[in-house]
Amino acid sequence: MNPPSGTKSSSENNSPIPLTELHQKIDAGVKIAIAKALDRHRKLGESISIWQDGKVVTLTGKEIPQPPSI
Repeated sequence: MNPPSGTKSSSENNSPIPLTELHQKIDAGVKIAIAKALDRHRKLGESISIWQDGKVVTLTGKEIPQPPSI
């Protein structure tokens, strides 16, 4: 459905959405969970599938990149 004339849809709004403390905690938790899952797959040699350059690509455990060191 198109937005009413004269209003912008959320995809057209260029101003960033302010993150509340809860959103920040959720975002951090999701990032930690993803990092742990990738590490587990890498260590066990299990493959993962990712979206890359407009298509699904499967990476072997050895192809999963190491996270950047902190």
